[in-house]
Amino acid sequence: MRKRGYHHGNLRQALVEAALQLIEARGPSGFTLSEAAKQAGVTPAAVYRHFDGREDLIAEAARQGYEIFADLMQYAYDTGQPSALAAFEATGRAYLAFARKYPGHYIAMFESGISVNRTPELAAASARARAVLERAAEDLSQHIPPPMRPPAAMFSAHIWAMSHGVVELFARNSPGTRSPYSPEDLLETGIGVYLRGLGLIEPDA
Repeated sequence: MRKRGYHHGNLRQALVEAALQLIEARGPSGFTLSEAAKQAGVTPAAVYRHFDGREDLIAEAARQGYEIFADLMQYAYDTGQPSALAAFEATGRAYLAFARKYPGHYIAMFESGISVNRTPELAAASARARAVLERAAEDLSQHIPPPMRPPAAMFSAHIWAMSHGVVELFARNSPGTRSPYSPEDLLETGIGVYLRGLGLIEPDA
């Protein structure tokens, strides 16, 4: 009965879900396509009706991750409105929240070595997520005098890099990188230092 259901359009997603579980447990290179098929309850031959290989399967997991990520970033941005500062800070927190809640997707997106340009669909999903943070940076940068104003793409890239670094070093149990502060505190204070440097928030008294 289970395999018959897959023939009605569920097999592709069942394989993605199986891959996400294996990615989270073993890493993106720690499983074979046959193992993903076994986890999904189908024969290895059935997999090739949907994916040419393991990397294509991981790329689809990454694409779905970027779609979720973009939705979360958009929600964070909208929640912070009408304050440009609140919207910008919310998108940074959304990055950390996504990594915590969707570790399999996060690994497929950022740690698998799969290029975002592998498929047009993956590239589009990635660009949509990046565009939300760039829009938040663009809104906030309007409060910076033009001579001091960094390009929005650079502004957002700095915060993306900071968020990613906090996640990789302190939120994903990396060995030897413990901190007496929570990842949330590290990210919030880091963004605060950055924004103070641009004159967007007042220095602490």
